[in-house]
Amino acid sequence: MYFQGSLLDADTGVSLAGLGAAVQRRELAHGAWVDLRPGWVRGSDPLFLRLQTEVRWRAERREMYDSVVDVPRLLASFGPHDDWPDPALVAMREALEDHYAAELGEPFVSAGLCYYRDGRDSVAWHGDRIGRGRAEDTVVAIVSLGSPRRLSLRPRPDLFGPGGEAVGFRVGHGDLLVMGGSCQRTWDHAVLKTAKPAGPRISVQFRPRGVL
Repeated sequence: MYFQGSLLDADTGVSLAGLGAAVQRRELAHGAWVDLRPGWVRGSDPLFLRLQTEVRWRAERREMYDSVVDVPRLLASFGPHDDWPDPALVAMREALEDHYAAELGEPFVSAGLCYYRDGRDSVAWHGDRIGRGRAEDTVVAIVSLGSPRRLSLRPRPDLFGPGGEAVGFRVGHGDLLVMGGSCQRTWDHAVLKTAKPAGPRISVQFRPRGVL
């Protein structure tokens, strides 16, 4: 799968830009918020290529209605007792813990990786509500590597009715997007399929204990 790197991200070394005042917060309805830090990971394109080739990606199949279908993306996950695939991910986790210590009050313990190979790969509307996110405010941090894709958010139609105002953020090449407050409980998010040309992308999701 062809990957068009950013001309601004050609360095082979990986480093993290500052957070602090560079993080842009957008308050959403119902107690949710989203933070955005464009270009947080410097040297993100070489990191993308390493993860693309070195991670042991797995394909999954899930029941949907009366059939079993392929999950339209490849997956990998790493917990607190696993060897993480690149030291840059550990550095990201530690920097995020420092920045969000006051709001989160606990460490990030897992990294879930999704590999979107092209515009046909996607994730449907959902919230991280299998675990504690169903009833508690929490923080989920997403680092986007590779080609940009749009991450869409909308208020949950089952709680607030259809037609709520959706928002979206086009993220890639080392951008950081963080969903916090009630976002997992009161909003859904998705990476929708697109017929427009879309290169490969890896999403790295950092979560605290019990948030799935």
